[in-house]
Amino acid sequence: MQKQVAILGSTGSIGTQTLDVVRSYPQLYKVYSLSAQRNVKKLSEQAREFLPEVVCIADPTYYDELCEALRDLPIKVVCGEVGLCEGVAADKVDVVVSSIVGFAGLIPTIEAIKKGKKIALANKETLVVAGELITNLCKQYQSQLVPIDSEHSAIFQCLQGENNEIKKIILTASGGPFRGFSKAELAKVSSQQALQHPNWKMGDKITIDSATLMNKGFEMIEAKWLFGVEVSKIEILIHPQSIIHSAVEFADGAIKAQLGVPDMHLPIQYALTYPDRLPCKQEELDLAHMATLSFARPDKEAFPCLQLAFEAIKKGGNMPCILNAANEVVNRAFIENRCTFYQMSDAIQQTMQQTTWIEKPTLEDYLHSDKEARNITENLIKSTK
Repeated sequence: MQKQVAILGSTGSIGTQTLDVVRSYPQLYKVYSLSAQRNVKKLSEQAREFLPEVVCIADPTYYDELCEALRDLPIKVVCGEVGLCEGVAADKVDVVVSSIVGFAGLIPTIEAIKKGKKIALANKETLVVAGELITNLCKQYQSQLVPIDSEHSAIFQCLQGENNEIKKIILTASGGPFRGFSKAELAKVSSQQALQHPNWKMGDKITIDSATLMNKGFEMIEAKWLFGVEVSKIEILIHPQSIIHSAVEFADGAIKAQLGVPDMHLPIQYALTYPDRLPCKQEELDLAHMATLSFARPDKEAFPCLQLAFEAIKKGGNMPCILNAANEVVNRAFIENRCTFYQMSDAIQQTMQQTTWIEKPTLEDYLHSDKEARNITENLIKSTK
């Protein structure tokens, strides 16, 4: 029997690779809904191929254009946050792939959780911003959360069949394009350099986050909520080859790791097929060609964004939400050449100091904190000019 899949962010890297998996197993999966922020051309092409029941353009200014592009097809076209929620909440939907980038993925993911859907989660900001709220909602509505991120998928896979306490989670990081750079060198890097990731093909936002190591800080916060461990039990190691995607150490000292080529098709497919494993029609890892697997601890002084993530989760409350909001602003500013590499971390730190801290935030508090922090960060960026 086919499972119906709703994809939040279908035109992005994760979304397009999810559709590759659907193509590989059309007897198992059917697309119920697709959504994108503003890429009408690619979204309409996907709609024509997969013929979903619902297509959503998140930016309402592109609604008419999308309607015109699909006017000859029996597809319901919706827009905005309401449309995103409609696309995931239908009774027919079995699995929601949450791959919208950033804070924008929070509300539709919550809507899917409240409908008891299985969530294949690639939007790490959902757990960074509101980890405690999300985990509580999943319990309340009996919604299953299966990670797509290669690191968290690796940990998830390592924990299958285990009822033992976790001694340590080892999150691996490639180190990004600036691995080994000094502070003096990092002060001069450009956004174009930052977008040249050595191992992974990803969207601009996550590629910049990888360059600053904020992405790894976010993954640390995400791991805390996904696997119920204290931050003190999470270690980050630089692993340039990106072959060991992450590992788990147990009380007896045994370490289980998941290995694979740096490609997202396998973790996406596993999130859809879990607990089953099916052949993955992508490149396989050939260990005979692996000459070296190396590891090192990250340089938190050269990459202060990683340390800021640890400080945010230690403070708790809405501080990770503030961290995320500030990071989204500086990430875009860096891409647009409106700030330097270290002005990003400086602005994030100042925003964390200036934004109102709330110890036990509600969903409304998160929404307000996100806006407040963004405004503060934008002003900080403008003042550096």
